[in-house]
Amino acid sequence: MSDLLLRDGLVLDVRSGDYFEASLRCVDGRIAEIGTGLTASAEARIVDLAGAVVLPGLIDAHVHVTAATAALGELPAWSPSYVAAHAARIMGSMLRRGFTTVRDAAGADYGLADAQAEGLIVGPRLAFCGKALSQTGGHGDLRGRGTSASDDHPCCAGLGQVADGVDAVRVAARNELRKGAHHIKVMASGGVASPTDRIDSTQYSMEELRAVVEEAEAANRYVAAHAYTARAVNRALEAGVRSIEHGNLIDERSVELFLAHDAYLVPTLVTYWALKQEGKAHGLPADSHRKVDEVLEGGLRALERAARGGVKLVYGSDLLGGMHRYQSHEFLLRGEVQQPIDVIRAATVTAAELLGLAGEIGEVRVGARADLVVLERDPLVEVGVLAVTRHIVHVVQEGRIVSDGRAV
Repeated sequence: MSDLLLRDGLVLDVRSGDYFEASLRCVDGRIAEIGTGLTASAEARIVDLAGAVVLPGLIDAHVHVTAATAALGELPAWSPSYVAAHAARIMGSMLRRGFTTVRDAAGADYGLADAQAEGLIVGPRLAFCGKALSQTGGHGDLRGRGTSASDDHPCCAGLGQVADGVDAVRVAARNELRKGAHHIKVMASGGVASPTDRIDSTQYSMEELRAVVEEAEAANRYVAAHAYTARAVNRALEAGVRSIEHGNLIDERSVELFLAHDAYLVPTLVTYWALKQEGKAHGLPADSHRKVDEVLEGGLRALERAARGGVKLVYGSDLLGGMHRYQSHEFLLRGEVQQPIDVIRAATVTAAELLGLAGEIGEVRVGARADLVVLERDPLVEVGVLAVTRHIVHVVQEGRIVSDGRAV
């Protein structure tokens, strides 16, 4: 039995936004007790927090742990073992930033999730979807105009797979669910990294989108959709998609549909900021780099509109290649238009609800998994402290101290 006692911390209740003084006893990966004057077994590790701030472990709901390069079209030619080695490094750095759970939005598979769960990879708990579904010429089709053939072998690395037509998308969705997918990802609009589509395009027919949603719901799973424009977002929501990824160009009708369908928005502002700064240096093709401006400016406006309208917002980063190190910079960007507690909720309790893990992660409560971040400064005063790893005193995952906040 593992036993960890964290004494005298200032614990944040993310639902109320209030702090309370308490000690935390973690047993076998769960929070067993919260209170004052707690005692532990003789074998327990005891850590005096001396009033340091305690948050739930952070959740990033839009990552690509296999995207070791921004030149995504090159990944299928990489050795799967080489990709896995990169993914292990990327995941380890995420954990040291305080992210104890991540949702992979295309690329990761059951092998990486199992390796993390078994302790073969030190990194965040991994919710995966396998490969995203894309129409021919869509955001997940990374062939250039002069390329016709593609290697669809299941061992090939890459973020997307092409499936056209209702029957084909049903088979593709069922196959990812067969392999244990926690959710299904569809490309419902054009994107930055894809070579032959437009940002303002819509992708997949309504019949195809509804077919994927039906398959996910039949397996008690849900669909996440890549979509930028209001037209693409609104179609996806009307088809029953549960989470919209990016959504930089939403309108007021989008807000109404989010509320009507009890759906979630996962903005990923930092990826455009990072791509603008150094995307070319990390392999982003010139055609893709020119698309960044189209979505960069609208991102903060969309976040403000959604927050004002009461849309459920979830933290996401969506970084590629060497830009993964900016993962926590999303806190700073969102802090420009949101209150610190709202940004923190997006990376904890609301993200847990989206992942179907409410009560398990995202909160400091008895019975929850003992995933915690200990900070030396108050993030409610300045949420940007979460973007600076030197302010992280400890990262606790499943009741074990896994990091002391070293720079990543």
